[in-house]
Amino acid sequence: MEKNIFNLDNEQLKEIARLFRERVIEGLNKENAEIQCLPTFITPDVTGVNGKALVLDLGGTNYRVAIVDFGHKTPSILPENGWKKDMSVMKSPGYSREELFKELADMIIEIKREEEIPIGYCFSYPTESVPGGDAQLLRWTKGVDIKEMVGQLVGKPLLDYLNERSNIKFTGIKVLNDTIASLFAGLTDSSYDAYIGLIVGTGTNMATFIPADKIKKLDPTCKVKGLVPVNLESGNFLPPFLTAVDDTVDATSGSVGKQRFEKAVSGMYLGDILKATFPLEEFEEKFDARKLSAIMNYPDINKDIYVDVAHWIYNRSAQLVAASLAGLIMLLKSYNENTRKICLVAEGSLFWSENRMDKDYNILVMEKLRELLDEFGLGEIDVHINNLNNANLIGTGIAALS
Repeated sequence: MEKNIFNLDNEQLKEIARLFRERVIEGLNKENAEIQCLPTFITPDVTGVNGKALVLDLGGTNYRVAIVDFGHKTPSILPENGWKKDMSVMKSPGYSREELFKELADMIIEIKREEEIPIGYCFSYPTESVPGGDAQLLRWTKGVDIKEMVGQLVGKPLLDYLNERSNIKFTGIKVLNDTIASLFAGLTDSSYDAYIGLIVGTGTNMATFIPADKIKKLDPTCKVKGLVPVNLESGNFLPPFLTAVDDTVDATSGSVGKQRFEKAVSGMYLGDILKATFPLEEFEEKFDARKLSAIMNYPDINKDIYVDVAHWIYNRSAQLVAASLAGLIMLLKSYNENTRKICLVAEGSLFWSENRMDKDYNILVMEKLRELLDEFGLGEIDVHINNLNNANLIGTGIAALS
């Protein structure tokens, strides 16, 4: 393969950015749009946050539990990065809610507490926030499919399960997406005009604050004012210029036609794209972004064509993320002409991955974003990556105590 079928020029990326912006507007105006734009009914209290919260962080592969204490100038996390557990078992066929709750509770019940505290639950799957801070599961992604939980509340059943098994009760639970958690964590620095939460890891998604009057689908009885945190669920965006290889990955994914942007961008699928490019070659069954990175980083032990294609796939992923960011920034700028300084809280193993033979992923994203903003006439906008340690835990703690 001599031609880079994954190459996207700036004109194509600008078209993707414009379409992304249009799809976000659609999602703010109507239900069940391609980019769903799910409002979160939690108003983050940044200046007055005080106390402790138990924070749960359930991602695509891992589960973390920590106590976040806001009793000092800077939030402290005990233990430093949380207790961790591999949760790949969630992807097992027939896995049940009872099994999930038991796995989650096993780590929580072992924590010694002397007081009743609230729970913040960072839940990295598509949910619809409900007034009061809980959320209803819309669908599973990332290879998980616990059918009896779809359409049900995520927080209250778990809270009840835990309180039935705890001597010292938990006072309440707030459920939020990991991108919303990252977004909230950025608020610990109030010097920015706008904030974006971005995840590029096993899956991908974005969140930001949108003026309530721009969210036409909001129920008037909610009486929400000011800036509303919105989980875009941007992984379901269908970008133009995907390839026949992407169509093959989609067709064999088990979720045909859904999450097309995620399938072109995220760590769970990049290895599948490489495998689908060489359908007659044999690869390991589990072949994710980590394996793809290993091909790039150790070219001497891999075929030259594999190394080239791995770079092409990795670079296109970064370019697509840059284009989606450009589209969202154009929208935010249209809402507030004074937007100059934007805080991007970026999380995820792929976003912070290293490329020993070329530029790291985060550099590829930011350089391409800068190019696109310049070409859109938005050169005055400064996007700053705020690489916060444990952003998910801090943002979820803020939600629990708000």
